[in-house]
Order: sequence, then C-alpha cells, then structure tokens
Amino acid sequence: MTRPSRRFWMDRFRPPQLIALSFAAAILIGTLILESPFTHEPGVRVTLLQALFTATSATCVTGLNVLDPGGTFNRAGEWTLLLLIQLGGLGLLTFGTLFASLRGQRVGVEERLRVAQQVNVTEFASVTRVVRGIFAFTLVSELVGTLLLMWRFVPAEGWGKGTFSALFHSVSAFNNAGFGLYPDNLISFAQDPLVLLTTSALFILGGLGYLVLLSLSLYAAAPRRHPLALNTRIIVWTTLGLIAVGAATVTALEWNNPGTLGPLGTAGKLLSGYYQGVSPRTAGFNSVDYGAMLPGSLFVTMLLMFVGGSPGSTAGGIKTTTFYVLLSSVWASVRGQAENNVFGRRIEFDYVLRASVVAALSLVVVTGGVFLLLVTNPQLPFVNLAFEGFSAFGTVGLSMNTTPQLNVAGQLIVIALMYLGRIGPLTFAIAFAQQGRLGVRYPADKSILIG
Repeated sequence: MTRPSRRFWMDRFRPPQLIALSFAAAILIGTLILESPFTHEPGVRVTLLQALFTATSATCVTGLNVLDPGGTFNRAGEWTLLLLIQLGGLGLLTFGTLFASLRGQRVGVEERLRVAQQVNVTEFASVTRVVRGIFAFTLVSELVGTLLLMWRFVPAEGWGKGTFSALFHSVSAFNNAGFGLYPDNLISFAQDPLVLLTTSALFILGGLGYLVLLSLSLYAAAPRRHPLALNTRIIVWTTLGLIAVGAATVTALEWNNPGTLGPLGTAGKLLSGYYQGVSPRTAGFNSVDYGAMLPGSLFVTMLLMFVGGSPGSTAGGIKTTTFYVLLSSVWASVRGQAENNVFGRRIEFDYVLRASVVAALSLVVVTGGVFLLLVTNPQLPFVNLAFEGFSAFGTVGLSMNTTPQLNVAGQLIVIALMYLGRIGPLTFAIAFAQQGRLGVRYPADKSILIG
C-alpha cells in the first residue's frame, strides 16, 4: 500500500498568490528587524511605521525614504537593508529554488511553475539552470561594481567603511533600488564619472535582465545559430530609445537651471544630464536635486518611471515590452493595418490585449494613489504628490523632497503603491481573484462606437 504524498503548504497557493505573499512576508520580517533597537545608531529611535516604510521600500527595491538610512541605522541595520534589497530584487522564490538545487533536492513542477512566472521563463523545464545563471551573473556584476566603486570610496572613508559603501551602492544599483548611504544620495558625485557611470551601468544591466543579456551574448558569439528573439529585439531597441530620449530631454531642459545642471561645467552637465535621463526609468539614484527641476523635466521623468524596465529584471513600471506593444499597435492602427507587424514578425492580439490590461490597471492604480495622496495631504503641491505616486508605483525612489513630509495616511498609501508596483497590479489581481468558470458565450454586438 502506497503512502499518500503530503502536500507542501506552498502547494495550496497559485504562483501569483505565492509571489504576492512572499514579498509581504519579507516586508513583515524586515519591519520587525529594522524596528528593533539593535539595528539603530545610538540615541536613534525608529517607529513601527518608519520601519514598515523602509522595509517595504527596500524589499520592493524602490528607494523612497522617510528617514536617512545612513544616519539612522548602524552596520547591522545597513546589512539588513542590503539583504532586503537583494531578496526583493531577485525574489524569494528564486532564492528558494537556488538553495534547493544546491542541496541536490529535486525541484518539482509546481515550484518550477512558480519561479518561471517570477523570472519570466516560458519553458519551466530550464528554470533551475536559469536561476543559477541569474545568481552567477548578479554576483559577478555586483562584485565588479564594488571593486570599481572602492577606488572612490576607500580613499575617502577608509577600508572598512569605504568597502561596505561600495558594496552597498553596487547591490542597490544592480537591483535598481536607489538606496544610498549619503544624506544627499549621489548629488555630491554629480561630476564624478567613476561613480555615475559605474552605478548607471549596473542599473541598466539589472533593468535589462539576465535572459536578455544571455540572448545578446549568444547572438554575438553565433548570430546564425542563436538569432535574437522578438522579445529581446523589442527590449533592446525600446531601452536604447528611452535612454536617448530621456537623457537628451532632461539635459536640454535643465542645461541652464541654476538649481540643477546650471552650476556644473559642460562635462558635468552632460554627465549628470545623462544620469538623470537614465535613472528615472528604474534606479532612483539622483545626482541633482529633483525639488529644483523644471516642470517639463518632471513630466518626462514621470513618464519614464511609469514605463520602467524590462520583464524578468529588477526594475518596475509597466515594462518596456508593454510600452512597445501598445505604441506599435497604435501606429499600426493609425496606418490602417489589420495586424501589428514588427521586425518581420506578427504580434498576436492576445499580447496586445494583455499589454492593454497591464497599462490600464497600472494607470488606475497610480492615478488612484495620487488622488488619495492629494486628499490626505492637501498641504503639499500637486506636482510633488503626483511625482511621489509615480515614483512609488514604478519602484524608482526619486522624490522632490516630499516623502518625509507625508502624514501617516500618505505614507501608508505610498507603501501600498510600492508593493503593488513591485509585484505588478495584474499579478496581484490574478492572485486574489476568484477562479473564473467557463460560462455562456453571448453573441457579439458591433453597435459600439469607439473614438
């Protein structure tokens, strides 16, 4: 007689539910640790709400802060933040799969399916190999970034503090977290090419994702044997286009602004202009004061934050593929084409519909969040709160010096936006929606007028 197999407790949850719950669990544990006095600097007290906000921001790789991380937390607290950033950037399910495979445990179909959804792998039979590759690439990238940043931080801060600062900012940059240990983030390095180019390279790599970079490397080695998939082409070209447009627009608009790029030399203006054109899509590091930026630059920044990075990466937003599919579909419709054809391939209607749902849900969430911020914090300017809402949902972390001024209700709203932005509104909706049943199919009605 065979013994009935015991179902592991995680088998009770569908993949979207487990993704949402794993992030919530990490935030809860991080909150309890960061609220504990042993993680604080002497004489500093952190409230439960401040700890919750900081843990959410770190786990959701956002970077918004109601307090100064470097001046509030001691080394234990900073290590906690670093671990939460790494867990949040790669995902707890990814870590679990790696540890199981390293221990020689068999990763079952259910576990593969869950991780496949988290890392955006279509063939879950190769999930374990992909997860190992993700970790190897992550560790190598963060190590290289740490070594480069040590050239700047160690001479200024000493071996111990300088090495940790380099490691912290490298991990934060690669995971697109935007957390910094300096009160002004990276403003004091506005004309430092080593710091800005290193961190920007890290968050661009993290924002592209391992699978895209693997595809590009295989294509470079053997173009005929490993042609680029349509997904990779879309991500690369959209990313390059957004980087070019963002950097050029921000640099041009802020060139003579005395509060941002104006006081810098020509090289510094070009460097910081490029940095602030790239950072808003994913990272949240800033080399200029966003509170002094012009309205046009803030508007472009909000659009970049809403688009975000690429699927399967450490970045947030609606993702570059969603943006490209919607934009190309609109262009095809304007030209009177019945099908959306790009790069010699046809984009199926199902992808257009899914992109529309993701964009629509995201827009509802972020505008709803901004509305609630306006209602609960009427003393703050509209632009500041709108910027805060888009930054939180895009898990970017940029702020017009507004986050510390939010009241309790405002902080809770931003916490919700960061959480929804990290797991994705569609994943959250699917996770806690009732499973649909096949119902009656009604006849179509073509009397609706659109536009």
